Amino acid sequence: MARIRAWAGELGFSQIGIAGIDLSDAEPGLAEWLAQGFHGEMGYMAAHGMRRARPAELVPGTLSVITARMDYLPRQTPEDWQAVEWSRLERPGEAIVSLYARGRDYHKVLRARLQKLADRLAAEIGPFGHRVFTDSAPVLEAELASRSGQGWRGKHTLVLSREAGSMFFLGEIYVDLALPPTEPVAAHCGRCTACIDACPTGAILGPHRLDARRCISYLTIEHAGVIPEALRPAMANRIYGCDDCQLACPWNKFAQRSALPDFDPREGLTGVTLAQLFTWTEDEFLRRTEGSPIRRIGHERWLRNIAVALGNALRRGDASAAVALTSRRDTATPLLREHIDWALAQARTAESA
Repeated sequence: MARIRAWAGELGFSQIGIAGIDLSDAEPGLAEWLAQGFHGEMGYMAAHGMRRARPAELVPGTLSVITARMDYLPRQTPEDWQAVEWSRLERPGEAIVSLYARGRDYHKVLRARLQKLADRLAAEIGPFGHRVFTDSAPVLEAELASRSGQGWRGKHTLVLSREAGSMFFLGEIYVDLALPPTEPVAAHCGRCTACIDACPTGAILGPHRLDARRCISYLTIEHAGVIPEALRPAMANRIYGCDDCQLACPWNKFAQRSALPDFDPREGLTGVTLAQLFTWTEDEFLRRTEGSPIRRIGHERWLRNIAVALGNALRRGDASAAVALTSRRDTATPLLREHIDWALAQARTAESA
């Protein structure tokens, strides 16, 4: 295990754990969450039934799961980064992209490095059956991570670590090796409800109960259609994802900087105006988001999110937002036009306030 940890450290991973494959006591909670419809349009969450909680059914022959954590705060992140991020909400004309999405697509970074870790292990012990996962298949990542000692499940449902907060990615290697599991850690949220209180849309219904349909990350990334009007004002200037529950968490004062340059913010995604991003053509969108997780939502959804944010900026007195919105209205798709028209109507809301 010590050698696996050393190899993982060389590849940029912050922590390695081992989980068993009996997740049967997690099945009732998963079934209830799906039955409530809290997964929204994320059909893939239900498509595989309980295989998500049964590693040996998903990958026959699996005996253990190697779990990995990789911190993603950019290398130059300032000490007061939480305050810096909160301040972006005070500039309604500035676009906010979730911290994890400002650099390279984590799926590609983790998957490649997990495979290198598996190759290194195979070179040491000989060939073995395995499969690498990074948020890319029906895997109960947070459950496996918490069982293997990566942290505990916070009230926002994310994994929390006393040494690293929650600003990290998770990955797994399903293996046909019977490895000794690492010990889980105790929960340390206590009576704190900061994450629940901070959620702009009330998506965290209570401790460990998340209605994804109300979550801004879901609305801006997973949801393909019309964003419910009642939730649009709470989105403010967030155009891809939302970090509020993590920004509010006291444990994130211990969040770690990444050792890799991959997660450094790319030009054009931090400190730019909504109006600037709204001018991107589809070709420019594809070019600027190459290798980024943002590309997966497509140009139309990107513009839809920005249109909502521009409407919120207009309601807060940013008159330039109207110019940007009008510039695209006549050529907009029906989906985009619906959001542009709503956004333009926010000027009247501002006047009557």
